[in-house]
Amino acid sequence: MTKVVLIPGDGIGPAITNSVKRVLEAAGADVTWEVHEAGEQTIATHGDPLPEHVVQAIAETGVALKGPITTPVGKGFSSVNVRLRRQLDLYANLRPVRSIPGTRSRYENVDIVVVRENTEGLYSGIEHEVVPGVIESLKIMTRQACTRIARFAFEHAREHGREKVTAVHKANIMKLADGLFLDCFYEVAREYSDIKAEDCIVDAACMKLVLDPHQFDVVVMENLYGDILSDLCAGLVGGLGVTPGANIGEKIAVFEAVHGSAPDIAGRDLANPTAILLTACLMLRHIDQGDVADRVVDAIVACLEAGTKTGDLGGKASTTQFTDALVAKVS
Repeated sequence: MTKVVLIPGDGIGPAITNSVKRVLEAAGADVTWEVHEAGEQTIATHGDPLPEHVVQAIAETGVALKGPITTPVGKGFSSVNVRLRRQLDLYANLRPVRSIPGTRSRYENVDIVVVRENTEGLYSGIEHEVVPGVIESLKIMTRQACTRIARFAFEHAREHGREKVTAVHKANIMKLADGLFLDCFYEVAREYSDIKAEDCIVDAACMKLVLDPHQFDVVVMENLYGDILSDLCAGLVGGLGVTPGANIGEKIAVFEAVHGSAPDIAGRDLANPTAILLTACLMLRHIDQGDVADRVVDAIVACLEAGTKTGDLGGKASTTQFTDALVAKVS
């Protein structure tokens, strides 16, 4: 039995994580949940959206599944997601983007893995007001971080039978920062002669993804570019509601839905649990329960192909109805 920290999160988080618990139990997952609260509600109880005991629990178990947590825009508390990544050194953000039968999208047979460096770049959050009305933000890049994210991308490619890794950058303009990233990428690439290595300027990569996403396999990039391109890629296969995500370090992994907390539909039984269920499947494979993950994925595809979908995917099923259908198929 593997102990997993479960953080339901804000908004629709409790509803969709409850779906995960029901489906994984029906599928026979060998998991025991240790539930901890984080997000807006813990500010009142602990004075912090990410209490220290939650971070400690994740560090002790080494595995967590997290629902969406609200991040205020331009004010309020800092991102819980960013804090978790930094405090636990979850340096690699993994976003597999794959077409799902039964989901309407502009493309078919898309299969891209986005690897995003999670700990530095412009997301270091080092910024200050120089004089009133003038803000300076610093982009931090280190050889250590650039090298290990490149190695993560190549290792992932090798382990999963991928053929190519593309570094996405802006080294033509940011010659020092992105130049370092590119240098580290090609240094690591020499260790993986069985995998093709190439690079692409970020704006050109966006255009190529929209024109023909099939030309990409594994793509690796620094923090800000990864945040943007991972959502762009999600749009190629139907949106954030069908895209899983993981934040991975040397010994700890936090698996999370990549969409928002959707407070406007919270408590209305309308949320789509597909993304967090696929995320849970990533988690199951991480803890060597890939057979259970396969059953859950097959059930999701079967339901979607049969027309059992939530409203965001063009269907009429409620969260509960969709979950019931999945439970029936995996039981």
